[in-house]
Amino acid sequence: MYIQANQDGQLQTSDKIYVAGHSGLVGSAIVRYLEARGYKNLLLRTHKELDLTEQSEVQSFFNKEKPDYVIIAAAKVGGIHANNTFPADFIYKNMMIEANIINSSYENDVKRLLFLGSTCIYPREVAQPMREDALLTGVLEPTNEPYALAKIAGIKLCESYNRQYATDFRSVMPTSLYGMNDNFHPENSHVIPALMQRFHKAKCNNDSEVVVWGTGNAMREFLYVDDMAEAAIFVLSLSREIYDKNTQTMLSHINIGTGVDVTTRELAETIQEVVGYEGSLIFDTDKPDGAPRKLIDTSRLSQMGWSFKTDLKSGLQTTYDWYLKAL
Repeated sequence: MYIQANQDGQLQTSDKIYVAGHSGLVGSAIVRYLEARGYKNLLLRTHKELDLTEQSEVQSFFNKEKPDYVIIAAAKVGGIHANNTFPADFIYKNMMIEANIINSSYENDVKRLLFLGSTCIYPREVAQPMREDALLTGVLEPTNEPYALAKIAGIKLCESYNRQYATDFRSVMPTSLYGMNDNFHPENSHVIPALMQRFHKAKCNNDSEVVVWGTGNAMREFLYVDDMAEAAIFVLSLSREIYDKNTQTMLSHINIGTGVDVTTRELAETIQEVVGYEGSLIFDTDKPDGAPRKLIDTSRLSQMGWSFKTDLKSGLQTTYDWYLKAL
C-alpha cells in the first residue's frame, strides 16, 4: 500500500531486504508486513547464525549477501531490573549491533537503511507530547540510560554517515509497542503483556480481585506493532526529497505513535474486558505511578501522510487471541 517509487529506484518485491532482529516483537511484525505484500527475498538470520556484536561476522555476511535495503530491529532489550543489573551489556551490545550493521551497510553500498529506536531517547523531564527536537535537551531517565544512549548513538551514526558519505540512513522512534510475539515473561515483561497475563491467570483461578500498581491516573500511549511495521516501511519508502524536506540533517529521526494516550485505569479496564475477567480491579495507591504522562508528538509523520489504524481494544483482542494460541 505504502511501498512506492523512491529517488534511487523503485523498491521491488525482488529486492534483498535484510531485517535484523526478525524474531522479536518489532522485527517479526515487519517481516509479516513485507511477506503479506509479496516480498520474498528477505534476508533473515538468527543470533546463532549471525552474532551482530561481532564485526567480522557482520562484514562477512554483508560481503556475501549484498542486501539492497537494511532494517535494524535487533537490540538487547529488557525491563528496569535488567537495565539496572546489566548496564554494561545494554550499552555495549546495542552500540556494537548498530555500529557493525551501519558501517557494513555503507561499505556494501546498501541503498537505504532504517534504524529503529525507542522514545526512551527523550529526557526524563520533557514537555508533553514529546517532539523530535527534545532530543539531547535534558537528563535521561537513569534506570535505562545506557540503553537510551545506545539508541541515541544509533541515530547519530545514521546522521553522521549521511553527512560524510551521502548515504540514505534513516531513523524512527516508536512509542510503547504491543502485539503478537510480545514478551510475556512473568518478571520482565512490559505493562500490557504483564497485565494481560495477570488477568488471564486470575480468570483461570477464579480469583476475586486483581491488584494494579499506582493510582490508575498516569497517562500512557500504546501502538499496535503491526501499525508500527506499516509506518516503518512507509518511512523507508519515502523519496529522498520528501524525507529530507520533513527532517533536518542533524535532527532526522521520526516519531511513530498514535498521538493518543489513555490512563492506566482505562488500559487495565480494557484488558480486563478483553480477557473476560469478572472479578474486582484494585489499585494499590501506595505503589508509584511513574511519570504522570508519556505521549509523543506524531505531527511530523502525520504531515507526511501516515496515521495509525488499530484502536487499543482491537489490538488488545488480537494480542490476547495470539497469547491463548501460544500457551
